[in-house]
Amino acid sequence: MPITDWPKQDRPREKLLERGEQALTDAELIAIFLKTGVRGRTALDIAKALLVQFGSLNKLLQAPASLLTQTNGIGHSKYATLKAAQEMGRRCQEEPLAIGETLSSSTATQRFLAARLREQTHEVFACLFLDTHLRLIHYQVLFHGTLNETSIYPREIARHALKHNAAKLILAHNHPSGLPTPSSADKDVTQRIQHALALIDVRVIDHIIVGNPQNFSFADAGLI
Repeated sequence: MPITDWPKQDRPREKLLERGEQALTDAELIAIFLKTGVRGRTALDIAKALLVQFGSLNKLLQAPASLLTQTNGIGHSKYATLKAAQEMGRRCQEEPLAIGETLSSSTATQRFLAARLREQTHEVFACLFLDTHLRLIHYQVLFHGTLNETSIYPREIARHALKHNAAKLILAHNHPSGLPTPSSADKDVTQRIQHALALIDVRVIDHIIVGNPQNFSFADAGLI
């Protein structure tokens, strides 16, 4: 049965318009981009089969054109549509936080950091420098390498904090393994930085570890 013959509340496009995009499954979102199916298979059937074949939405979107277009119902035009949608989402996430923007939301801060750190293949340590009202002054990557292999110098962070006249700070780094659980080294370096910055009256308000797909917030976990 074609999707157009389904009850209105079950059609992906109508469901999105009525209940919002968050209400749709991964397969329903893909079906909207595919628009049409093939003989005997709806766009939703194709979308479900693709997710089974590739294992997840992310793996599907990372698949090369030569592999994805082998699927019946996925030509170069539909492949291009999917990739364009993926790129729009990536660019939207990577829009820079405006200087002076208030970072009062942990969710927004994690989204900003994930867009910059999640795809890194090695550990990257960064800082968000804020004023007393949690307004962004500056974002900067300061160190590269794992916390076990690369020294994190609190005095260097303090120097940048003074340079930008920051009152508060958010620390951030990624775990290329995808698991955001903090290690003992993560906890130790956080404490060392906190103690060093306290001497110049700069407060560390969070340390966010970017994993994939989840992140870890020291503040949310009560560790800061």
